[in-house]
Amino acid sequence: MSTIMGFDFGAKSIGVAVGQTVTATASPLTRVKARDGIPNWDEVAALIREWQPDKLVVGLPLNMDGSDQHVTRAARKFANRLFGRFGIEAITQDERLTTVDARARLFDEGGYKALKKDQVDALAAALILESYFESLYG
Repeated sequence: MSTIMGFDFGAKSIGVAVGQTVTATASPLTRVKARDGIPNWDEVAALIREWQPDKLVVGLPLNMDGSDQHVTRAARKFANRLFGRFGIEAITQDERLTTVDARARLFDEGGYKALKKDQVDALAAALILESYFESLYG
């Protein structure tokens, strides 16, 4: 069994989720605040220490046609920084529509009150991880 940690990268906040390969499922954890895409690295380190992931997956924001958008490069840079700081393999995963899907799911569960930014970001990270598992196992 491998533990995988997923990140929904954003300039102001980064959603975090954890999943494992046996069931290919993921659970939202939290949101880490960021400034210009740079998180509080101590918070990230604490999460990594707690969950001991074998791999990190960072959502890669792409345009609907698959081309890069302005934040795509920053997400790749974040993945590289994760690897550089923690020495854990960090890969990117297409994240198109995960935030839209996260908002729809939360709204269905609890209406507008459920659409808190930290919940949306963390659920989007979980959906990115589930998308990653789907790409591995079909």
